[in-house]
Amino acid sequence: MPAQPAARRTVLKGAAALAGAAGAGALTACSTATNSGGATPPTPTAPVELGAAADVPVGGAKLFRQEKVLVSCPAEGQYKAFSAQCTHAGCVLDKIKDGEGNCPCHGSRFDVTTGKPLRGPATDPLPPVPVRAENGRLIAG
Repeated sequence: MPAQPAARRTVLKGAAALAGAAGAGALTACSTATNSGGATPPTPTAPVELGAAADVPVGGAKLFRQEKVLVSCPAEGQYKAFSAQCTHAGCVLDKIKDGEGNCPCHGSRFDVTTGKPLRGPATDPLPPVPVRAENGRLIAG
């Protein structure tokens, strides 16, 4: 009978080790970004309505935080859109000031007309997102 508790202990130790390894794997799988520009910015997988095209001023830009899209209007009726998710660590831009989109997490700044990084730590530009105006509404994706 003394061998039985030892075998049980061995089984429990093995189960605990497996559970720990599975938990570590689950934590790793949840990671969506790295500090070296590994964030995967979202692009709408299906068309999504952003709002009124008139809300984006000519020569300006508007941030649609909920949809994670930044839209600029370089000329009347022309729109350019970018992911509003920072390419450094995946945070969503929080505001536009002086033609720059601001990342609240680490201070990266992006040109709202080109998506290019103006200040790090981000080094990759914001990915473009297809956008069009239909019946006075902006549609991304």
